[in-house]
Amino acid sequence: MFKTLFGPVPSRRLGISLGIDLVPYKFCSMDCIYCECGPTTDLIFKRDEYVKLEIVKDELKKYFDENPLPDYCTFSGSGEPTLNSKIGKVIDFLKKNYPVKIALLTNSTFLWDKKLRNELSGLDLILPSLDAAREVTMNKINRPHDGISPDLIIEGLIKFREETNVEMWLEVFILEGVNDGEEDLLSLKDTILKIKPHKIQLNTLDRPGAVEGLKPASKKRLFEIVSFLGFENVEIISKFRDRREIPSYSGDIENLIYSTIKRRPCTIEDLISITKLNVSEINKYLDVLEKDGKVLTLMGERGVFFKVAK
Repeated sequence: MFKTLFGPVPSRRLGISLGIDLVPYKFCSMDCIYCECGPTTDLIFKRDEYVKLEIVKDELKKYFDENPLPDYCTFSGSGEPTLNSKIGKVIDFLKKNYPVKIALLTNSTFLWDKKLRNELSGLDLILPSLDAAREVTMNKINRPHDGISPDLIIEGLIKFREETNVEMWLEVFILEGVNDGEEDLLSLKDTILKIKPHKIQLNTLDRPGAVEGLKPASKKRLFEIVSFLGFENVEIISKFRDRREIPSYSGDIENLIYSTIKRRPCTIEDLISITKLNVSEINKYLDVLEKDGKVLTLMGERGVFFKVAK
């Protein structure tokens, strides 16, 4: 069982992706209301070696000694990967030793830092998020650390795009009544023109987030926003639907998660504690169980719970 690696898991955008998680559970610089991992427990705006470099390198060596190359190695997980001050060293290690593409999912909060931008220049793909270009809306949807502002994030995105050859797919997470108003969309449109990402990807809620009562954008609304933005490189992200078809999908793990929920309703944090799996990997199995109608979600005192459907 690896501590920093998970999967490989099927990604709706990256094919078969080996996840690399460089921070402890829910260490993040934002506390996004839609996060499927739940509320942020440690709201941090300081880079440090939260997971030791040698542990990550040792686990990557063990993995690649015994497994075929995935489509991507992807920095992601339950918090913000760029909080880890050694992410550049991990990228260098992968580049020197394995012919694999490297991607990063990030909330964009540290791209203002030129040192980090240099560390990330070896990536093949960056998938940064920008849900709002107005401070009042960013505070509502992303709830960032006090040191973070839209101007800081936008400056970093523009400079990263200018300074590197890394492919950039900008993700915008849309919630009905939160960041889909005309003023917010106009502000986003103007900002995207300055950033010049290779793609813009619209996403919305698949399951309850960290806050109760959120409404996903409808398919119709997402298509309206595509038309409003008017860019040729805008796309709506569709849900991956064939998770069971990949070799890494384990029926034993699916049964373990289902049987655990069957005994009593569980939060994501409960399932992590019981199964010792990474939150991103648990979510892949929950997606299948939900689609099969075996598991439902409900809001409890400690957040979102998963229970067996009657």
